[in-house]
Amino acid sequence: MDHPRTDAYLRRIGADRPSAPTAEALRTLHLAHLLAVPFENLSVHLGEEIVLDADALVAKLVDRGRGGFCYELNGAFGALLAALGFEVTPLQARVVGKDGRLGIPYDHMALRVRTAEGTTWLADVGFGTHTHYPLAFDERSAQPDPGGVFQIEGAADGDLLVLRDGEPQYLLEQRPRTLRDFEAGAWYHRTSSASHFTQSLVCSRLTEDGRITLSGHTLTTTVGDDRTVTELPTDASVLEAYDQHFGIVLDHVPPEPNPTEG
Repeated sequence: MDHPRTDAYLRRIGADRPSAPTAEALRTLHLAHLLAVPFENLSVHLGEEIVLDADALVAKLVDRGRGGFCYELNGAFGALLAALGFEVTPLQARVVGKDGRLGIPYDHMALRVRTAEGTTWLADVGFGTHTHYPLAFDERSAQPDPGGVFQIEGAADGDLLVLRDGEPQYLLEQRPRTLRDFEAGAWYHRTSSASHFTQSLVCSRLTEDGRITLSGHTLTTTVGDDRTVTELPTDASVLEAYDQHFGIVLDHVPPEPNPTEG
């Protein structure tokens, strides 16, 4: 990205241009991204093409005011970080399901980021409810974060297991990847009836004091330990909620998935 494009992205997330690609700057950008850009799979249900190209991803977030799922969010965030002077390496991961089974290869994308001080971090703005700040990549003890207590453990074949509050989240491979490597995973999650992205409709964003999520006609607001669920009665109220809470302007409500299909 050139200088004006980078500045436009920074305005999108409400962050100032850092003077240097430091660990503190990375923390600031990471949190700002989570607060401004929602995790959402609306494109899957709107029939929109998902193009894993840095320019296209940045255009979706910056020009269209949208969010995305992991490949899109971390792909765009990686492009921003690289433009700001960070050394960025995409890594592939397999999500650990509630039954303990691993998802498909290239199930998830995360970022290994190296700063000007020579420190290395695991950045991930595309995993929904997860860390607020990057994790120290080489640290193997517990890492407290506002999103929980996280830990990176060594696993077989040089892989790394990322845990949240003691529960495995995903198995991370350390081999460097590129955006194009994730095309098959993105296609699977966009088209397969077995993908949780085709089975659910979600738009969710971190807030200063909790999280706000819109799923179909259900708006859920979490503040601390308090959770408020509001059923939106009309399509017009759903469209208003997308605009008001996420800055997403749609001309029609995405169709909700039918769990009996497939």
